[in-house]
Amino acid sequence: MVLMAAVCLVSFGTGLFFYLLGAWPVIGFMGLDVALIYAAFRLNFRALRLYETVDLTQDALTVTRVAPSGQSQSWSFNPYWVRLSVVPRMGRSSELLLASHGQQLVFASFLTDPEREDFASALSSALSSARSPSAV
Repeated sequence: MVLMAAVCLVSFGTGLFFYLLGAWPVIGFMGLDVALIYAAFRLNFRALRLYETVDLTQDALTVTRVAPSGQSQSWSFNPYWVRLSVVPRMGRSSELLLASHGQQLVFASFLTDPEREDFASALSSALSSARSPSAV
């Protein structure tokens, strides 16, 4: 809100300055500039509503992705057969990959590389615990 108020104030001040100089069409462009910045912020905040949940039980590892629109999609893997890997990519961030029986799922793409590696480590140890006979 503070940033948008500052952008509006600067645009209005600049537009008023040009209006007083006789260049009144500049006001419209300054307003368009503010509207485009506002739209970019709204789209960015909308994209922040994307999230994924990972649920591990004795019978299944389920990844559910919920889009900003509210639509959800789920993938389920057998915890005994699923393989977890962090795939490094040259020049880009790594990928966290689940693979089992020909199915592959890239998930946690919105995490940073260190967060992705920490999550992979935690999920790997949780999978090891779920696979052990004492977990039953």
